[in-house]
Amino acid sequence: MKKQSLISFFIVCVLLESLSSCYTSKIYIVRHGERLDQSEDTPLSPAGLQRAKALAENLGKENIDSIFVSKYQRNRQTAQPLVDLLGKQYAIYEPKPIRVIVNRLNHLKGKNALVVGHSDTIIEIAQGLGTRPSLPKIESSDYDNLYFVTIKKTLFGRTATLIESTYGVKTLP
Repeated sequence: MKKQSLISFFIVCVLLESLSSCYTSKIYIVRHGERLDQSEDTPLSPAGLQRAKALAENLGKENIDSIFVSKYQRNRQTAQPLVDLLGKQYAIYEPKPIRVIVNRLNHLKGKNALVVGHSDTIIEIAQGLGTRPSLPKIESSDYDNLYFVTIKKTLFGRTATLIESTYGVKTLP
């Protein structure tokens, strides 16, 4: 009887440990808002500043825990209204290599994050998280994409799903 109780206790402990490793993370990925000009560290244009406000309105109630922006002014400005709304800080990441930010996102485990990237990085980030965006590339004039990646870790493995959406004023083709 003691042996059976000990085995039952062990099984319960293993199950509890397994359940504690289960989580759901939500990762929102966007390109920075519209640029003022084509200089390397350009700020946002008035349209880009409006888009940044729309991003804060869209994500303000999504329980964002972490905000990642690249070193460029336009990326910081895109995140700033949400940073202000949530009273959080942003973390700066290097846009390349992509695997660095993907690894950081994969280690969030049960947290939600926003990544403000670039036209040549947001698809790769979504792919790195295990999804398949429908667009082959983001055009230089395209600013309204919002990728929503849900990562679920269960006892049976990890899944990543992607919802492709837009936010703010629609980008004209």
